[in-house]
Amino acid sequence: MSVDSACPFCRIARGEEPALLVYDDASTVAFLDRAPAAPGHTLVVPREHSRNLYDIDPDGAGALFSTAIHVARLLRAALRPDGLTLIQTNEAAGWQSVFHFHLHLVPRWEDDDLAPPWPSERAPSDALAATHSRILRAAGDASAI
Repeated sequence: MSVDSACPFCRIARGEEPALLVYDDASTVAFLDRAPAAPGHTLVVPREHSRNLYDIDPDGAGALFSTAIHVARLLRAALRPDGLTLIQTNEAAGWQSVFHFHLHLVPRWEDDDLAPPWPSERAPSDALAATHSRILRAAGDASAI
């Protein structure tokens, strides 16, 4: 199993750093965020170190999402939020601040003061088509879809 001794999430997963755990199993651990956006804000992390979405093993990601579903249901039962926001970020430009793949589960209430991170505005059709084309070219097969 890959670990990074300097990584705070690896240290939490190994029990070397304190955290308020809400769930753990052989491949994942979930704990309350120390700087919560809302009550119950929980981080779900793999025990195996992966820097981000680009690096995580697909099987590990599957286990992580299974844990996220379980924890989301725990949060709903315990806190009765009106909703939940799941956030996952990659690299500094994508707002990642701890470089160990993780999911944020943020319980939400109708009257909370959290706001969407970007405006929701329709892109011009030609811009979407150009982006679509670039993605398909990168996949190596423009007829893949």
